[in-house]
Amino acid sequence: MFSNNLISLEDALKNNTFPQLETFPCPFDSNKNNGIIRIIFPEFTCVCPKTGYPDFAAIGLYYLPKSLCLELKTWKLYLNSFRMIGTYHETVTYHLFETIKKVLDPSWLLVTGDFFPRGNVNTTIVFETPGNRPHGADILIDSLPTHCRKFESNKPAL
Repeated sequence: MFSNNLISLEDALKNNTFPQLETFPCPFDSNKNNGIIRIIFPEFTCVCPKTGYPDFAAIGLYYLPKSLCLELKTWKLYLNSFRMIGTYHETVTYHLFETIKKVLDPSWLLVTGDFFPRGNVNTTIVFETPGNRPHGADILIDSLPTHCRKFESNKPAL
C-alpha cells in the first residue's frame, strides 16, 4: 500500500531528512527542581515498516529543563516529518527520547509514545532518564489517558 513510498528511519537519519530542532534559554531557575514542561502531540503518524500501514500515536514529552527549552514550532515540524518514515513504535519513541536528551540535556526527561490500537493491540512505550522524578511530575503524567478503547455495552442486561 504505502510501502513503496516509505523511507526507513535509518535512511532518513543518514540523509539528514529531519528539520533542525531549535531551543531557547530557560526563562526560570530550573535548579529548584520545579518547572516541569509537558508537551503533548496528539496526531503523530509514522508507517509500519512491515505492512506499510500508517500508525497513529500521541507523543508525550515531559522534561525539567537545565538551561534550554524546546521551541514548539520546530518540534511540531520535526514530528510531522515522520509521516512517511517506516519505523516500529519502540524504535521511534526511543529515537525521540535520545534526540531530545541530546538537544536539551534536561535535568529530567520522560517521553511516551501512546499508539492507537490496531488489530486490537494497544502499545504504549515509555523512556525516562534515571533518578527521582521532580516534584509535580506525577500530576502531569497520571492525567494522560491511554488511547485504548473500553468495550462497554449500553444494552440492558437480559
